[in-house]
Amino acid sequence: MTKAGIIAEIAEKTGIDKSDVQTVVESFFTVVKNNMAEGQNVYVRGFGSFINKKRAEKVGRDISKGERVLIKEHYVPSFKPSKTFIDKIKSSDKVKVVADLESKNGK
Repeated sequence: MTKAGIIAEIAEKTGIDKSDVQTVVESFFTVVKNNMAEGQNVYVRGFGSFINKKRAEKVGRDISKGERVLIKEHYVPSFKPSKTFIDKIKSSDKVKVVADLESKNGK
């Protein structure tokens, strides 16, 4: 599902105009990005947490030159689903059907 699909579904289910829903969805993503860029994690009860994960310094390789490269310590954004979210996915029969179809089709 795309962002446009999310906006359309919310508008349909709530009866709120698509442009208003788009404004809210875009604002939500902006708030999450801005807070994470400031080093703050974002917690949404019953959904999950948007957190910054620390990646330790390590040695990598520049494949084109065949040289070793030092990759400095850095942070990457990550999403950790809540237990409620995980349980809903685990108990979904539809997820199993879709996953089986994708594995048969080589996706």
